[in-house]
Amino acid sequence: MGAGPALVALLLAGSVLSATLLAPGRRAEQDVDEKRPVELKMDQALLLIHNELSGTSLTVYWKSESCYQCTFQPLANVSHSGKPAKPSVTAVSVSTQHGSILQVNYTQGETAACRLEYKFGEFGNYSLLIQHASPGASEVACGLVVNENPVDSNLPVSIAFLVGLALIIAISFLRFLLSLEDFNNCISKAITSRETDRLINSELGSPSRADPLSDDCQPETRRMPASPYRLRCVDTFRGLALILMVFVNYGGGKYWYFKHSSWNVSWDMVRIPGVLQRLGVTYFVVAVLELIFSKPVPDSCTLERSCLSLQDITSSWPQWLVIMILESIWLALTFFLPVPGCPTGYLGPGGIGDLGKYPRCTGGAAGYIDRLLLGDNHLYQHPSSTVLYHTEVAYDPEGILGTINSIVMAFLGVQAGKILLYYKDQTKAILMRFAAWCCVLGLISIALTKLSANEGFIPINKNLWSISYVTTLSCFAFFILLVLYPVVDVRRLWTGAPFLYPGMNSILVYVGHEVFENYFPFRWKLEDDQSHKEHLIQNMVATAVWVLIAYVLYKKKIFWKI
Repeated sequence: MGAGPALVALLLAGSVLSATLLAPGRRAEQDVDEKRPVELKMDQALLLIHNELSGTSLTVYWKSESCYQCTFQPLANVSHSGKPAKPSVTAVSVSTQHGSILQVNYTQGETAACRLEYKFGEFGNYSLLIQHASPGASEVACGLVVNENPVDSNLPVSIAFLVGLALIIAISFLRFLLSLEDFNNCISKAITSRETDRLINSELGSPSRADPLSDDCQPETRRMPASPYRLRCVDTFRGLALILMVFVNYGGGKYWYFKHSSWNVSWDMVRIPGVLQRLGVTYFVVAVLELIFSKPVPDSCTLERSCLSLQDITSSWPQWLVIMILESIWLALTFFLPVPGCPTGYLGPGGIGDLGKYPRCTGGAAGYIDRLLLGDNHLYQHPSSTVLYHTEVAYDPEGILGTINSIVMAFLGVQAGKILLYYKDQTKAILMRFAAWCCVLGLISIALTKLSANEGFIPINKNLWSISYVTTLSCFAFFILLVLYPVVDVRRLWTGAPFLYPGMNSILVYVGHEVFENYFPFRWKLEDDQSHKEHLIQNMVATAVWVLIAYVLYKKKIFWKI
């Protein structure tokens, strides 16, 4: 972008000025509107706004590129310096999480002077130059220059990923070597000499089941019936999801992309909905449906291995009917329930979204039902939409209406289990059905969302727990099972470790990580609280400790069940 003839001088001045502003305890020069140093936090950069328009005051507005149909928010007022050939400079911090849109308006009359888009980097130092396009011209030009390059805050994540990948490859290769008979023979020969084998086999003899001094034969050991085989792919999948959830709940290194999407005491303020509450209601409903309507797996499936093509689905038609009725209730309430002060069928975040027209309509019917039945004080007070959309009302992502769709998702999980039961040991039939469900649910998601984040009929939204969110995640779940089942349970190329261990103690790990979140070794005082690297190390260590705890409990055969 063009910055005008004074670019070099402004760059030099900007560098000196930014060093002053960032130095602890130092004050800015007198021609800077901000009298205090700007203290940058994580996911922020320093922006120096230079107003070179003599006798003209400006207002700079900002909004995030990821904030759908949002109104501009005031960022800074930049008055004129009152000194010829000397620009007025204002220092502000800007977000680096997403791309930014800056709009400069004349303070008097609030007409737009210029506008630009830019993705700032963390702890970077930038200058926004506002000046006449050419000497004597009335047109205004805005230019952005970099005074100091940002840091690569994603480098710790990349290193952690590569180290983890290297460990997985090394362990997998070692397991492969140990599975080779020739390699095992070489190891055995290296550890045990042939002479020792000869002495054991010839002179010391082999252990015998019968006592040579007694005529009585030892009683034959009775074989215990083999316990049913536990599918390791399911525990592995559960553990993988749980470990990711624990890592994110502990902070995810304070990276914005590990946080929940922007669209999240006394008895008077206690939160009624919650994750465990939703799990309890969901599993209760699905369990009651199965207890009432489920039928035993036919002998033709378990013994003759000849199930009909859709028998795993048709045998559950009463449950499917109830699920369809529940989903119809969700659709009817979501799109046809009148909500005071809000458009019918509204699915937006409220706040400054939708051009600020519906600031108190967060979540539409879902939010309205929760506030009506539970009250504002008993809902989640800091929803994730607050950061980006400046939400004004309480909204609970584990609310009443969304629980209907969590029941639908749980029932899809039951359907996956029935595939494994009805087509036991029929690998091809199981994989075909996993693939079919993956494709069907994926196509439904495509139809509902139009492959768009905001323009579809029903967007993928965790806060609303929308039906498209359910179908999309269930599609990925069936795909993961499609990969894990042959690898872990059929071919046994991978044991599922380390995810298997927390997967077999999921309730204990989930409850434990919440209860002991603020205790050592899960949390400690950091030297630099604004460092992604330190937060990432802390959160990874905390997550790894829970994996270790789950491993110890697995070895001791301690499993916490409800």
